[in-house]
Amino acid sequence: MSYEAVAWDIDGTLVDSEPLHLEALLAVSSELGADLSDLAPDHFVGVNMHDVWAALKTRYPAELTQRDWIARINAYYAAHASELIPMPRAVDTVRALAERGVLQVAVSNSGRAVVDANLNALGLTGLFAFSLSLDDVPRGKPDPRPYLMAVGRLGLLPDEVLAVEDSATGAQSAWRAGLGVAYIGPRAPDFQVKKLACLNDVVGLVAKEGAHIGV
Repeated sequence: MSYEAVAWDIDGTLVDSEPLHLEALLAVSSELGADLSDLAPDHFVGVNMHDVWAALKTRYPAELTQRDWIARINAYYAAHASELIPMPRAVDTVRALAERGVLQVAVSNSGRAVVDANLNALGLTGLFAFSLSLDDVPRGKPDPRPYLMAVGRLGLLPDEVLAVEDSATGAQSAWRAGLGVAYIGPRAPDFQVKKLACLNDVVGLVAKEGAHIGV
């Protein structure tokens, strides 16, 4: 099946951002006197900040608000965004699809400040029709609403859009919304996804019959 548009996850899919997310969380938590050394490095991979806060808030000073906590972490992240590097073949794949005229959007579980920092670091901002952040939706992934909102803005049916994800949380969001799901993560979820060997496999999934896109 071919698709009319691609909805990209960003963190861990287009940009190798998980180390910086962890660094920001640990640095801010340390400043606030919270020890997170008991948590595995990948404990919150793919988890939106509202749910991270819900899991950790009892470790922080009682007067700390969620808004201030998120603002501190986002500020740290944005200040270090120049350290970010793209995931393998990410930039080439997005550019190849853009040259073919394929609609592309970004659907992220991060806040607006982080989404903008990521896309600016990649140099891809102008190639997306729009981006949706955690600040733009009622609930983040794994809720289906981020992808449902993206499909609605595109004016397409869910099965006309291919989501590209690297986490079970994000893949579940797209799958529940009815999109096709291409998965680049190490451990595929237990529902139907298209497992990618590398990101430029997306080109073949989206290309119309008879079309050829070189990456």
